[in-house]
Amino acid sequence: MITINKRLISQTTQPYIIAELSANHNGSLEAALKLIEQAKASGADAVKIQTYTAETITLNSDRPEFTIKGGLWHGRTLYDLYQEAHTPWSWHKELFDYARTLDITMFSSPFDTTAVDLLEDLNAPAYKIASFEAIDTPLIKYVAKTGKPMIISTGMADKEEIEEAIAAAREGGCKELAILHCVSGYPAPAEDYNLATIPDMIERFGLVTGLSDHTLDNTTAIASVMLGARIIEKHFTLDRNGGGPDDSFSLEPSDLAALCRDTKTAWQALGEIDYGRKSSESGNVQFRRSLYFVKSLKAGDTIMPEHIRSVRPGYGAAPKYWDQIIGKNVTCDIEVNTPVQLECVNL
Repeated sequence: MITINKRLISQTTQPYIIAELSANHNGSLEAALKLIEQAKASGADAVKIQTYTAETITLNSDRPEFTIKGGLWHGRTLYDLYQEAHTPWSWHKELFDYARTLDITMFSSPFDTTAVDLLEDLNAPAYKIASFEAIDTPLIKYVAKTGKPMIISTGMADKEEIEEAIAAAREGGCKELAILHCVSGYPAPAEDYNLATIPDMIERFGLVTGLSDHTLDNTTAIASVMLGARIIEKHFTLDRNGGGPDDSFSLEPSDLAALCRDTKTAWQALGEIDYGRKSSESGNVQFRRSLYFVKSLKAGDTIMPEHIRSVRPGYGAAPKYWDQIIGKNVTCDIEVNTPVQLECVNL
């Protein structure tokens, strides 16, 4: 289990919902503040930003290996994309302060050690390691030394790489660690998610496990809850048609509100193993089938098959007693259309 800002997250607690702001402020501090406000209003537990600059995450080069081929950002250089998408470091304090005034948790994904240092100065309550950085074990160890809870996304990582990331976190001193199943496609098709991996991750790694979901709707996230996901991260925007780098695969406020509501409902429905009668069923017990006399009988008469029927309502003996009752004598006078009571049968 882990605790972020006094909120316990474990396999027995309801899902922890993270609204990922990413680049969806589209260069506007006002939009970033509005996103935090809307995340709170939608019921998210936390908002997450990303702390990097173009210089700290890549090189200013137009060589082929620095140019994106295919997908949403085809033809753009990494430097150009990250220059547009980054959250200015000068905004960070105002964003963290605003989140605190709204009583919603904020933390970030750092992409180098200088980002961690900035976030420590802002007293970030937790850290998220992005999928692309899950193989950066020196960064993971540096984050771990803060002593804060850490969440690692595992997109593109195989079992060995996940184990290495976990080991790095532990070696760095991380005591509270969670991992997220993830597919690093933007967007990612639901069929790529293989949610059956989540129970295996829980058993294999023994950590609180969740889902970083890049599909276009909430179906995959809600389904993951039934398989044990207890952290759900989704990209969040004010307008899916806003034209920003991540807008097109992000949830709008109404979608985020539905995610918060429906994952909680799914978790409540999961419950625990219980074969007992539920409170909502108590009023309907009377409508179960039971045995009724359909003929009037005198004390001492023998009960024949034509004398009783299995019908609704359920005030008589259960139908399972049919064979025991047939051929037995009644011990009192019986009126037609009255329930069979075992104490009136000479069993």
